[in-house]
Amino acid sequence: MTNRLDLLEKRYHEIEELLMQPDILQDIKKTRELQIELSNIEDAVNVYQEYKKILSDLEEAHLMTKDKELAEFAMEEIERLNTEKARIEQELEILLIPKDKNDRKNVLMEIRGAAGGDEGNIFAGDLFRMYEKYALKNGFQVEVLNALEGTSGGYTLIEFMIKGKNVYSKLKYESGSHRVQRVPVTEANGRIQTSTATVLVMPEADDIEIDIKESDIRVDIYRSSGAGGQHVNTTDSAVRMVHIPTGIVVTCQNERSQIKNREKAFQILKSRVYDAMMAKEEAETGAIRKSKIGTGDRSEKIRTYNYPQNRVTDHRIGFTTKQLDRVMEGELDEIIEALITEDSKRKLKGEE
Repeated sequence: MTNRLDLLEKRYHEIEELLMQPDILQDIKKTRELQIELSNIEDAVNVYQEYKKILSDLEEAHLMTKDKELAEFAMEEIERLNTEKARIEQELEILLIPKDKNDRKNVLMEIRGAAGGDEGNIFAGDLFRMYEKYALKNGFQVEVLNALEGTSGGYTLIEFMIKGKNVYSKLKYESGSHRVQRVPVTEANGRIQTSTATVLVMPEADDIEIDIKESDIRVDIYRSSGAGGQHVNTTDSAVRMVHIPTGIVVTCQNERSQIKNREKAFQILKSRVYDAMMAKEEAETGAIRKSKIGTGDRSEKIRTYNYPQNRVTDHRIGFTTKQLDRVMEGELDEIIEALITEDSKRKLKGEE
């Protein structure tokens, strides 16, 4: 571990020197890449410096034991330092786990009503509000890019961005099928029904990482449809964008301006193409880890929200909390931290 940390520390200082060179600063792409690399190793380097200070203090404390007057104090200090040393070693092990290069990014999330008809759409709306409240509690920004409302409430589809520091590292485990068990408002006989909504989480694509040519995009303009009244546009402002090489299709019709719909559609398209590119790369290089919590596949049932029992269960890690009411108000930290902890444990065991 020490050898790896020495190399990281050396690389950290190398990057600092590179970022002071005029020719590097003139290269925006290179500068951005170096800044990201520096940010990714900064925590480990800082903790390693603290660790080396403790080792130095331990060495001094052991020398003090040879002085009869200071021996008792020195032994107490050694015990304290050894405890701190063990804590920092554990922290360093976690910091040395290879980072997901997308962890620092904003996310594009998509929620669709799935099984259960109207109730699936209503639940999709509940999930959106849950994530929106979680984002606001953490100081993140939420921007709805595209939404198709359900006839009885909720959404058949809603696509939105969540922006903030390291958002993807928190929400990347949310992809999959979310199941709800409750008595729907549309159920007259009071019977519990099981419905689902699917969630897809993708990192926002950086311009330096993906370059989509205009010639690779086909854009169709049409008249948007909506829930009626003021939501229905009377002009051709809705946009359908097709990425020809991959066949990925996105639509956007929320804005009255065709230009704004184009901008948002392109934002969604970039993230979808980047996500497809990453999936292909992982498949080709065999980089998908067994330790990965979930596949991110829409069909994978990852979590159940049971309203009669006020219970939420994450099936991937066997985690259950009896605070569904708080979870739906955006109190997701307990679940997210449990997922991060389990993912770290699997990586530490080398389950790759």
